[in-house]
Amino acid sequence: MERIQANESFKNIKISDNSVNVYKMIVLRGIVVFPGQTIHFDIARNKSVIALNKAMENNEDVFLVAQKHNNNSNPGPKDIYRVGTLAKIKQILKLPNEGLRVLVTGYKRMEIENYTLITPHFEVALSTFEDNVEDPIRMEAVKRAVKTQYENYKRLENKIPIELASSLEVDDLDKFISVMSMYVYTTDEQKQSLLQIKNRCEQFEDINRKLARECEIMLIEKKINADVRASIDKNQKEYYLREQIKAIKNELGENENEIDEYRQQMETKVMLDYVKEKIKKELSKMEKMAITSPESSVSRTYIEWLLELPWTEKGEDNLDLIKARQILDEDHFGLEKVKDRIIEYLAVRQLSKDNRAPILCFVGPPGVGKTSIVSSIARAAGKKFVSMSLGGVRDEAEIRGHRRTYIGSLPGRIITSMKQAKVINPVFLFDEIDKMSSDYRGDPASAMLEVLDANQNKEFKDHYLEIPYDLSQITFVMTANQLEPIPPALFDRMEIIELSGYTYNEKLQIAKKYLIPKQLKFNGLEGIDLNITDETLISIIEGYTHESGVRNLEREIATIARKIAVKVVGGVGQESYMIERKDLEQYLGPIKFNEYIMNEKDEVGLATGLAWTSVGGVTLDIEVALIDDGKGEMTLTGSLGDVMKESCQTALSLVRRRAAEYNIPMDKFTKFDVHLHMPEGATPKDGPSAGITITTALMSAMTGRKIKRNVAMTGEVTLRGRVLAIGGLKEKSLAALRVGAKTLIVPEDNRKDLQEIPDEVKNSLEIVFADNIDKVFETALI
Repeated sequence: MERIQANESFKNIKISDNSVNVYKMIVLRGIVVFPGQTIHFDIARNKSVIALNKAMENNEDVFLVAQKHNNNSNPGPKDIYRVGTLAKIKQILKLPNEGLRVLVTGYKRMEIENYTLITPHFEVALSTFEDNVEDPIRMEAVKRAVKTQYENYKRLENKIPIELASSLEVDDLDKFISVMSMYVYTTDEQKQSLLQIKNRCEQFEDINRKLARECEIMLIEKKINADVRASIDKNQKEYYLREQIKAIKNELGENENEIDEYRQQMETKVMLDYVKEKIKKELSKMEKMAITSPESSVSRTYIEWLLELPWTEKGEDNLDLIKARQILDEDHFGLEKVKDRIIEYLAVRQLSKDNRAPILCFVGPPGVGKTSIVSSIARAAGKKFVSMSLGGVRDEAEIRGHRRTYIGSLPGRIITSMKQAKVINPVFLFDEIDKMSSDYRGDPASAMLEVLDANQNKEFKDHYLEIPYDLSQITFVMTANQLEPIPPALFDRMEIIELSGYTYNEKLQIAKKYLIPKQLKFNGLEGIDLNITDETLISIIEGYTHESGVRNLEREIATIARKIAVKVVGGVGQESYMIERKDLEQYLGPIKFNEYIMNEKDEVGLATGLAWTSVGGVTLDIEVALIDDGKGEMTLTGSLGDVMKESCQTALSLVRRRAAEYNIPMDKFTKFDVHLHMPEGATPKDGPSAGITITTALMSAMTGRKIKRNVAMTGEVTLRGRVLAIGGLKEKSLAALRVGAKTLIVPEDNRKDLQEIPDEVKNSLEIVFADNIDKVFETALI
């Protein structure tokens, strides 16, 4: 953002915040805008960009004014003219250099009364730049004089386009003045001087003088040119003409060669009939255009896009299932369910003639290998691989492209990626589809429906191409961290495949087979024998990472590799290194996470729950304390959401209903206040799956019975004590294993999900299935 330095240009400037007619101001360099004039210009200064964005957000007009000196990159109030034009914003395009291209229409002259804001952008209070009352008879005389001079000017000069010149009338005051300023006045000072003349009659008198002067200069210029031409002898004249003809032929020859080359490419390339017809029409237009005209450049770019896009070219699929399985096993450890689904897809493609491929969506926490598995799908299937990140995409034009009527228009990223793929049947990855958003520029999620719907994408229409493009041959694959943000219409068209977190043993194998060799190669240590023992890797996993995936584990291994690289470059390296557990502090520093983080002892009112997050499963301690001399009130702290607050009320009511059964005096609910807290209060928490954990903590506090420290639990509870099913069981069970739990309590209705829990978890934890809260109390309370 530009900063305004305190200097002489800011002295004696009146700053006010009380003016009624306050507008955002954009200072233009080398441009003077008149009422009735539609013009586009580029802006890159931070002040101008901020002012324009704020005006767009509030649907406001902007005040356009010229600066006095074009070489001033940070003009202050003293460097800016006071008279400018109020304009309406018609269109905004974002340029590759972070600037903006703006189309505006001026409609009213205004004068700066005072500045209300100087930084981070200009805001000014404006007063109407009133026209002085003019004599109608004098005005009519001046208009007639201007009309006569204008007719003389048109005969002598052809700067003004024919269509505009023929339709321009002196009675259309604003339009006539704006056209004259554009084509007759040559300097910014002259244009600003014309803009600042209050009286229309005086403006026309100034234009009349200017036209008369220009006509006189052009007459003299024509006479000089005639005298020069007459002085050229016959040989010189013939040479001059021959050179002109030669240049013209060269120009025409280049254009003809280019068009012939395009025709030849069109004939040799296998294309659809309607594409060839479109190219022929564009070539026909190009033949009638001057090669230097802007329209010719637009047509040339469009034709090149049509010629370079794949329309019928296909890549051959690898239908060898054994080889495909080998490739998947080489690239990834575990993920058997995902690999089986990919092999099923290839088998169906081998048997079925239907080219429609299902839309797979891999959902899971960061670092579990969603993006890399898609790359492996392409490799296993023998297909080209292209990807498009949807994180932060808010503009519909990113999907469908811009229309060719806009300056700098291009196809959307779908068509651009197909051009890169060069085949019509690649594997196309849409990464982070859950992070798309929308604003005033459109809803890209809705535009994606046409891309992904098998009934529509055979004739996908990009705004730039203007003709259908077949996307039905593409194997679309998505990745996401969460399912909730995905729009329902898109979600309905996907086949969801969940990738959960890894167990310690899986992380160990991934580190040995993939991460260590990868980091040795990346850090230039391919000739070094690096041996990190299994015990050491487990210590890194437990003490230096706390994640579902392996991204941080790879970072820690990279840290070890870099420290070894320093030794090698420093001349103290060895041919082999043995990294043991005792060496970790030297390479990675102190342990970041305690190896055992369950409660140190059995306590009253302290229960360990489990929760699911976008980065995997986590533990959730719930503390309950009874406070003497209370009124039976319940205090909840720890950034709890509405659903979790309702779970707390349900749990308290359930405990009161079971008071007699568990020998709890009823006056305990009226003479004591209950304070329920969930640590890490800055982290928002919500969801019903902590129901049995909250109830157990409350029952423990009311009865004085301790909760076993090595018990973790998850499940929703009802007022009648039923324990309901929850989601994310695999992630939660992995979290319980990480923190050292020995017993895991889950709802009976989740017994069907037992097969999804890794064997490592089943062998390490005692899993108790509970259908009612009494079973939970029996297991958890001492």
